[in-house]
Amino acid sequence: MAAPLGSGKKSVNLASAPVPGSRIRRDPPPKVKEVPLRDLEEHDRRNAVIGVITFALAICVILAGFSSVSGCTLDQYELRMDSRDL
Repeated sequence: MAAPLGSGKKSVNLASAPVPGSRIRRDPPPKVKEVPLRDLEEHDRRNAVIGVITFALAICVILAGFSSVSGCTLDQYELRMDSRDL
């Protein structure tokens, strides 16, 4: 069997000597920016308005799709206005 080659350096026993602490000076951590709290009532109102508008738009799209499938178009209607109607 081959014997490992010897090293020119002596091994260091780290357990025997106390290790000094790091002397590197560092900047303090940056200050955390304060996040303003949202007004929960305003947030809820905005979400409610968005929900109502989205629901109304979805109903309009569904009705328009259903009317086009059933064959009902605006070309079938004729508008007439008289001066009496004003």
